[in-house]
Amino acid sequence: MLYRIAADGLVLFHLAFIVFVLFGGLLVLKWRRLIGWHLPAAAWGVAVEMFHLPCPLTHWENLMRHAAGETGYGGGFIEHYVWPIIYPAGLTPDIQLWLAGVVLLVNVLVYLRVIRQRKGRRR
Repeated sequence: MLYRIAADGLVLFHLAFIVFVLFGGLLVLKWRRLIGWHLPAAAWGVAVEMFHLPCPLTHWENLMRHAAGETGYGGGFIEHYVWPIIYPAGLTPDIQLWLAGVVLLVNVLVYLRVIRQRKGRRR
C-alpha cells in the first residue's frame, strides 16, 4: 500500500515538474530566486524531449509499482487522469521535438523579459 501511495505521489510530482518546466519562468518574473531552480529544470525538460532521454522519475515510479505488486496502471484516479497528460497516446519523436521547441520558446521569451527588467532597474 505504501509503495502504491509513493508511486501515485511521484506521478503527481512528475506532473508538477512538467508544469514548472513549462511555466516556471513566469514565477521567476515575480520571484527571482527561483531562477536557480528553474533554469536547470527547463534545460532538463528540453534535453529529455530533444534527445528522448529516459526520465528517472518514470523509472522510480515503475520500481515502486512493481514493489507494490502492480504490473500496470489500473483504474485509479492518478493513472486514469494524470498519466495520459504526462504521456499522451500517439506521442512520437517529432511531437516531442515540437514540445521541446515550445518549452524552449516560452522560457526564452520569459527570460528575455527578466533580462530587460533587470537592465531597466540598473538605469
